[in-house]
Amino acid sequence: MEQRALGPLPVSVLSLGSWQTYERISRAEGVAVLDAARDVGITLLEVARYNAAEPDAPLATGYSEVVFGEILRASGWPRDEVVIANKLWWEFWPGQSVAEELDASLGRTGLDHFDFIYSDPPPTELVIEEVCEAVGGLVTAGKVKAWGVVNWPAELIAQARAVAAVPPVAAQLPYNLIFRSMVEAPEMVEAMGPMGVVASAVLAGGALTGKYADGGSGRLSGRLDDPRFAPALAEAEQLRERAAELGTTPAALAIRFAAEAPRVATVLLGATSPEQVRENARAIAL
Repeated sequence: MEQRALGPLPVSVLSLGSWQTYERISRAEGVAVLDAARDVGITLLEVARYNAAEPDAPLATGYSEVVFGEILRASGWPRDEVVIANKLWWEFWPGQSVAEELDASLGRTGLDHFDFIYSDPPPTELVIEEVCEAVGGLVTAGKVKAWGVVNWPAELIAQARAVAAVPPVAAQLPYNLIFRSMVEAPEMVEAMGPMGVVASAVLAGGALTGKYADGGSGRLSGRLDDPRFAPALAEAEQLRERAAELGTTPAALAIRFAAEAPRVATVLLGATSPEQVRENARAIAL
């Protein structure tokens, strides 16, 4: 699979996220997903501390990291062959520093390091200079190799790049055929400069796969009459027609759109089965 630059890190054009996925499937199924990702050439995995998917989980928050660590070890994927990213949520700041938050995530995953760290939008009372000093300090201390941001507005990204001794190298932003503005807006392009884009939500909550027209279920189930999703559902019908002409799937076309966009370093996807991983990877062969 094609490798692109995420700052100083070479990563695959497709990357695999976790969210609460591995809590909802068996450990064996989780290992099968990672095995498939490795087989198709994915080299970037993302994990983060999320609230538990089930009320009886051993941890109320962070169990997602525990399960990820377990299946990664069970998969036998050598640590030096994969780039692993995590997120800073600032949820317990100022009682917990960013270094302490990162160390806690390392403890739950059982890993000795992460390669990349994202910063969620920081608390409004925390000035941007302190944010950049704290997160950039993780890079200078050798705890991670680079950092980026998640869903920051253009103004905040511009401020960070202006003051940071170690500037962010990428921004994870929602980007798909329907919702393009957060990435393509002129003010965002100017604010980001040379930063790369990690494209998220490329299937618009599954709407662009066309599965809802066939009675499928997913994140939008029960909300399909919401007018906010109408453009994506309409686009899915056009994608279905074009995919039939090309002998592929609507999802593959939507993924390829994001992968081909300027400035996109990697397209972040989720998967609950090895078949889904392989189907996503076929988008790159179109």
